[in-house]
Amino acid sequence: MDKYYLCIDLKSFYASVECVERGLDPFKVNLVVADPTRGPGAITLAATPAIKKLGIKSRGRIFEIPKHIKYEIAMPRMKLYMEYAARIHEIFLKYISSEDIHVYSIDESFLDISSYLNLYKMNPKQIALMIIQDIFKETGITATAGIGTNLFLSKIALDIMAKHAEDYIAYLDEDIFKQTLWYHTPLTDFWMIGPGTVKRLNALGIQNLYGVAHYPEKDLYKTFGVNAEYLIDHSWGKEPTTIADIKNYVPQANSISNSQILFEDYSYDDAYLVMKEMVDINVLTLIERHLVTNHISLFIGYSKDIISPSRVSRQITNTTNSCRVLLDEFKRLYKIGVNPNYPIRHIAISFGNVKSELYEQFDLFTDPEDIEKEKRIQQTILSIHHKYGKNSVLKGMNYLKRATAKKRNTLVGGHNAD
Repeated sequence: MDKYYLCIDLKSFYASVECVERGLDPFKVNLVVADPTRGPGAITLAATPAIKKLGIKSRGRIFEIPKHIKYEIAMPRMKLYMEYAARIHEIFLKYISSEDIHVYSIDESFLDISSYLNLYKMNPKQIALMIIQDIFKETGITATAGIGTNLFLSKIALDIMAKHAEDYIAYLDEDIFKQTLWYHTPLTDFWMIGPGTVKRLNALGIQNLYGVAHYPEKDLYKTFGVNAEYLIDHSWGKEPTTIADIKNYVPQANSISNSQILFEDYSYDDAYLVMKEMVDINVLTLIERHLVTNHISLFIGYSKDIISPSRVSRQITNTTNSCRVLLDEFKRLYKIGVNPNYPIRHIAISFGNVKSELYEQFDLFTDPEDIEKEKRIQQTILSIHHKYGKNSVLKGMNYLKRATAKKRNTLVGGHNAD
């Protein structure tokens, strides 16, 4: 059976939701989603198609919007956006079984429609139209669709071609891909190709996917290692992975991560405070799920990419969910890996090798009784959070000027969310 996939994107999703709630047309109204209380450096999380036409980016800063452009600012309401996304997922389920749907992000999903062409007596484009028209009818949100004979082609059809189509739908198979996109630039328009990959390709004299397809594979593997495989496949418009493969995949190692892009430059000491808050939050997640970890990692991105990001990780001697133990380990990582001379804009932490609490294990220098007392306190905090909201119990550090947890707790879910 021939394979056909849809990649459906909800156009300017957050901004479109805010326009629907206000009875506005996102194609005619200049609106950005941002938190103005964070000052002119606040990130615009989304922008309507109307203001994008004026050169305003979705992920820019408020101060970057020219003074002569009149626009509205909508405060972010993540709980509301999640409710809209859930309603749209229900629309997908009217037509496609859940086992043939892969939710890629809050505003983007893949649908395997291969077995539905005979069922509906429709071609792939007619099925795409049926679904996106129903989304607009039920929610007022405009959707765009890429159709492809594999997941990669459906994503590229969406990202590069659908935005230029009158009906916001585009189709790619391997032959059309080679005819229309082999020489397309910039390469960063293609799914899974970032600026770092482009730099290394350029160093090899490669400027486009035609160049990748016709470059000696052995040399690509020398430069990119195992990642050369997907680069080579994609350069020919191929992608062997299916939605069934994704759903059947069992990761070899589980992890719990937390990431923040700071709304302004943070000093070494202020960023350290935010990292401690993030560790605190992740520990509560471990305790709530009855999990432990013995591997930690830290990522620090510096303002304006002045220097390369810091990436440090280590195996620890305890397998634990103790906040005290894990925070001490992260303090060591921070001191070892972070450059104190440059402003910081991005922090990410991760607990790796996550497993059941049954595997909890301590070294000779850790007192199990102290750990048990700490765990009881953490469990009490969790029960209060569930009943009264995440900001009902806070630590002293959460009230410091440069702390972020208290504010972030109000953004998604909980009693303090919009």
